[in-house]
Amino acid sequence: MAIRTILTKGDPVLNKKCHPVTKFDEKLAALLDDLKETLTKANGAGLAAPQVGILRRAVIVVNDNGDMIELVNPEILSQEGEQNGLEGCLSLPGYWGYVTRPERVRVKAQDRTGSWFEVDGEGMTARCFCHELDHLDGHLYSELAGQLYTAEELEQMEQDREDSK
Repeated sequence: MAIRTILTKGDPVLNKKCHPVTKFDEKLAALLDDLKETLTKANGAGLAAPQVGILRRAVIVVNDNGDMIELVNPEILSQEGEQNGLEGCLSLPGYWGYVTRPERVRVKAQDRTGSWFEVDGEGMTARCFCHELDHLDGHLYSELAGQLYTAEELEQMEQDREDSK
């Protein structure tokens, strides 16, 4: 396993559509292991292969229980409800934005051996599924956020809210 470099906004790879995974071999297993290790070191909630420069449809999402879910060739089957909340991204370090996402999502994907499965996510897990799958089509959350904020701006907004109470 290896820690990979996370690409940041401005790198053209982040805006490219990924290719489906067709070989379920040691190379894919190594990529998934590297994504997990890189994600753990970065303390993130999800990581997609294009964020480390690999244009393949593979992501890791940390669910609400703290489990890492490997999704290969994922697709959203259904979505329900709506949530609006702050989102950040390891490829846009130091910035956050409010994004509207579904409250519940059902995803179909393959595991590292090629077997198909389905998984449900609610709340933050649903948000992460959508966020990471967007990466596979070359999209960043900043395209959906009305404005991006720094940590200092978010702190000031929170302070202003407290002061107005």
